[in-house]
Amino acid sequence: MQSEKPVVMANQRAAAERKKPFRLKGEGMFIFLCLLPALLFVAVFTYYPLLRGVVMSFQNYTLFDLLNIQFIGLDNFVSVVTSPDFPRVAMNSFFWVVCSLFFQLLFGLTLALLMRRRFRGRGIYQAFVFFPWAMSGFLIGLIWRWMFNAQFGVINDLLMKTGMIDAPIPFLADGMWAMAAVIIANIWYGVAFFAIMILAALQSIPEELYEAAAMDGAGRFQQLWSVTLPYILPTMLVTILLRVIWILNFPDIIYSMTNGGPAGSTHIFATFMIEKVIFGQDYGQASAIGVIIVLILLLFTVFYVKATRVEKGGDF
Repeated sequence: MQSEKPVVMANQRAAAERKKPFRLKGEGMFIFLCLLPALLFVAVFTYYPLLRGVVMSFQNYTLFDLLNIQFIGLDNFVSVVTSPDFPRVAMNSFFWVVCSLFFQLLFGLTLALLMRRRFRGRGIYQAFVFFPWAMSGFLIGLIWRWMFNAQFGVINDLLMKTGMIDAPIPFLADGMWAMAAVIIANIWYGVAFFAIMILAALQSIPEELYEAAAMDGAGRFQQLWSVTLPYILPTMLVTILLRVIWILNFPDIIYSMTNGGPAGSTHIFATFMIEKVIFGQDYGQASAIGVIIVLILLLFTVFYVKATRVEKGGDF
């Protein structure tokens, strides 16, 4: 009986401790105060605009009629989806993401494989490859806009001097050429991100794996397919997901090169939303487009993660 008393007393003390209200003391309070500015910053500049945009997507919110702000249900979404421009915007967004992503991955993987090997001046070469990623997307769009200019652009000049064309091509004045031009500019801009991420993954591959593969008689192509690609697959999958989200929400290059033109032929969802704000002053429809973008990315992320679930490096 006496041996049971300490156990009972310990249980009583534990129950009393659980009943005490939670209070931040000492280190807990210090950590909370350190995190508070970051939490407030994220709440004010991320979550509040997001929630406010969702609310505005269900409102009649235009700068021309501020006295008539009211909830109108799904009317903004219906107006956006039934707009004659919506099918073209959706198709442009699809090609913008798929074409940009495919060539960024292809060229980024190639550059990363080349930079993995040691050679003289590799650091300078890496700096030139990674430099575009440090530039503003809007500035890159202006540079490529000058390069694709029909009158004095360097691309037309080179094509004419090499005899590939007889007359300048109106890259930014023709709808088909304009879409190809902005995709090319975006590919050039995004290759660096894939190269950085894949190079980091390549440098983490143990050399013992290549030595074992070589002892088994595997050539370079077999090593690439059986060792390199399976090991860096998780990194590639995460990078692809991040780039899809980024590219679909990246209007900088298109807006600085073509402003969505000519005649709206290069509009994607992001630039279409900006046009609704700047020219239409319709914050309700612009918010509806933003919600549509979020839903598309959310659905894509869910299906993508489930379809490409990889437990660890080396799984194919």
